[in-house]
Amino acid sequence: MPIRVLLVENQELVRLGIRAVLEGESDMELAAEAASGAEGLERFRAVIPDVVILSLRLPDSCAVDDLDEYLAGGNGANIIVLAEHSGDAEIARSIKKGALGYIGKDVSPGELVRAIRLVAAGKKFIPEHIAAILTENLGAEELTNAEQRILEMLVGGMSNKEMGFALDVSENTVKTHVKNIFGKLGVSDRTSATTTAIRRGLVRIDV
Repeated sequence: MPIRVLLVENQELVRLGIRAVLEGESDMELAAEAASGAEGLERFRAVIPDVVILSLRLPDSCAVDDLDEYLAGGNGANIIVLAEHSGDAEIARSIKKGALGYIGKDVSPGELVRAIRLVAAGKKFIPEHIAAILTENLGAEELTNAEQRILEMLVGGMSNKEMGFALDVSENTVKTHVKNIFGKLGVSDRTSATTTAIRRGLVRIDV
């Protein structure tokens, strides 16, 4: 029996490339395609694939959030998260939630095939350079919920005063959170905090 794959990706060119790779493998078949999060879940329930290649960013959802739905009910979904850019925080969250694989949209055909075969067998597939990033930040202290919200506002360009007003806390409280954030990210200013947060996938930038 061939490995049946569900591809959930909104970029048509990316879907075309992955489809072409699958068509060249005798032990794989594209069971269904979807271009949105809602459509992906609908197709998933209909075809019950062996492997789901799930785009991290979709017009209506994020893979990190959708993983709960794919894994609900103990259906044993084997999921590979597909991303444009790799941020270690999002990779870690995806794996922690149950994704078995993580690949970039620049993945080679050979690496894609290898990832599908491994994940279909219930094994993990994480490229070496991604594994190195995860290892590098393994000991990094996680942000609290309050710090996460402050960081998102900071990346959005809000001042300490504006953040305090929005959260109904004092400006000194905000300053304390910002100081803690700088320490956890290993930075010393707002610009470095912003670039680090975006690079590591600690905040979501919708474009």
